[in-house]
Amino acid sequence: MNLYLKIKDYSVSQEEFMLIYDEEKDMLVTHPKPSNIETYYDSPDYISHTDATQTFFDRVYQKVKRFNLKRKVRLIERGTGNKKSLLDVGSGTGDFLVMAKTSGWQVNGVEPNLKAQQKAKEKGVVAYPSLEHVSEQNFQVITLWHVLEHFSDLEGSIRKLTSLLEENGTLIIAVPNFKSFDAHYYNIHWAGFDVPRHLWHFSKKSIELLFSDSGCEIISTKPMWFDAFYVSILSERYKGSRASFIKGLVIGAYSNLRALFTGEYSSRIYVLKKQQKDT
Repeated sequence: MNLYLKIKDYSVSQEEFMLIYDEEKDMLVTHPKPSNIETYYDSPDYISHTDATQTFFDRVYQKVKRFNLKRKVRLIERGTGNKKSLLDVGSGTGDFLVMAKTSGWQVNGVEPNLKAQQKAKEKGVVAYPSLEHVSEQNFQVITLWHVLEHFSDLEGSIRKLTSLLEENGTLIIAVPNFKSFDAHYYNIHWAGFDVPRHLWHFSKKSIELLFSDSGCEIISTKPMWFDAFYVSILSERYKGSRASFIKGLVIGAYSNLRALFTGEYSSRIYVLKKQQKDT
């Protein structure tokens, strides 16, 4: 393993961490991994645990989130039959679960943050505090929207996820892509690294390798267009740029344009299928 970058936690602690390149798996690993990782989420700016609308940036984020929720539900609807059981891991304040429930899904969530759990409960959906608390039922679809990079025990969590997925079930994973143009452009300021909350940083090859051992195969990938803009705006803020919103929009647009030719989008959605066991 080789040192890839030294990078700061710009959003909470201002501490420095290292990104180590794992050549075998083609991924980056955050080092050191804090033992008190929950304290690094303790920030009013951690927007996925809130429904904040105080600032202009908050309001834009929430509008984009609502638009994306509909796209996510359409994605999980594809190829599903009458039995529609869904587990959303890292369900935050529950908006995706509410949308899916409205569309007829039997929904369950996993969310360790107590404040986010409470907000979800107020919306009529209940989340387990961890994967270990999920009963041994099998789900037709399991989703992780920017969650896989947060797991402390990555390989153990992957085994648990696939054990909860029914045969031929669908696993949908969205993660940042450290090989995107905006990641290379912003380098140490790239908000997609988000250390130490993001413990792992993936490429397509790493997703293939990590899940193939658990019997899951990538059947398609999809870009997350808005992520390039969101991450670029945050990255400009970390740089201390003036007009960070405008500059971030420009870089985000260029990153998406480049990705049309390279396939290296700021974030990707991976749609995987659990392969049926040979009988």
